[in-house]
Amino acid sequence: MSSHCNSHRKTINNRKGLSIAIVITAVIMILEFLGGLATNSLALLSDAGHMLSDVSSLVFSLLAMWLALKPPTDTKHFGFHRVEILAALFNGVTLFVIAGLIILEAYERFLVPQTVSSVYMIAIATIGMVANILSAWALLHQGDVKNNINMRSAYLHIIGDALGSLGAIVAGIVMYFWNWYIADSIISVVVALVILKGAWGVVRQTVHILMEGAPQSIDISNIKTTLETIDGVIGIHDLRIWTITSGMHSLSCHLLIDEKADYQTVLTSATLALRERFQINYSTLQLEQQHC
Repeated sequence: MSSHCNSHRKTINNRKGLSIAIVITAVIMILEFLGGLATNSLALLSDAGHMLSDVSSLVFSLLAMWLALKPPTDTKHFGFHRVEILAALFNGVTLFVIAGLIILEAYERFLVPQTVSSVYMIAIATIGMVANILSAWALLHQGDVKNNINMRSAYLHIIGDALGSLGAIVAGIVMYFWNWYIADSIISVVVALVILKGAWGVVRQTVHILMEGAPQSIDISNIKTTLETIDGVIGIHDLRIWTITSGMHSLSCHLLIDEKADYQTVLTSATLALRERFQINYSTLQLEQQHC
């Protein structure tokens, strides 16, 4: 019961953190877009474009959390929890697209550098960076950024925005003092590369989950040792562990038990060990004797 309450509380906090981040990001996106048009700054426009992707991604993440609360059905035995993984994958892919568009536009401006109103650019970018920091703080302190991949992908979007704003500030300072307008394009490419690095990590992990790979946070050899040390167990085979969604793992395996062992006692001990030591609440254990 305590575990259920903690999970429910985390879900509420995640939704609250996302809602705050959506409002802040949407307001700053509009400000940076208008500011980018007024100052002719690619760094501001690219950051506004990144924020547009972020707003849609954050909304999608929030929708995914709502869908994940729906109960299982006859055809969807684990409910809609996987929607959160799909949302994280969508967020990671959109980061790749946005970074590619930024690099493409930066390349064109490398060929034909354009004048930028650096003072206004610095002011708008500073406001944007402060707002991004507030959004990141809301996600970090309200949500479960460490263990929930959907929240982590949203958090990476916000961090990418903050880096974009910081890059715009640096580019504005360089252009103000040295009139080196190509700095706007250079900073945009640097920010795009940072975004790509974070996006690759999210996409790789979500694909690993969708391919039902073993959770990276769980030591499989430790699970084998734990099950083999249960009184009455003499062997283990066909062990499979996969992730349904962030923090929700499933396991199935065959336990070879001694002919004198009590089936129910072994099953109870194994189930409790998996739940208490490894937080695996969905386990399917097949018990068989040696002659089987």
